[in-house]
Amino acid sequence: MSVTATQLREDIYQILDRVLENGEPVEILRNGKMLRIVAVNPPSKLSRLVKRDCILGNPDDLISVDWSHEWKPVL
Repeated sequence: MSVTATQLREDIYQILDRVLENGEPVEILRNGKMLRIVAVNPPSKLSRLVKRDCILGNPDDLISVDWSHEWKPVL
C-alpha cells in the first residue's frame, strides 16, 4: 500500500492498525523519497485464515472413498 504524507496524516491510526492486522507494509512518499512503515512482528498468514465448513455430510465417510479411478501416476 502506498500513501502520501497528507493521507498518512489524515488516517494515521487506521493505517497503523492495518499494518498491525495484516502485516502489509505501508510506503509513504515524502519530498520525492519513499519511507516505509513495517510491523516488527507481523502476524502469521495462518492466523488470518477463516474457518470454513466445506464438507457436506459426515467427514468420516471420506475415509472409505475410492480415488483409484482419479489417480494418474506422473511419468
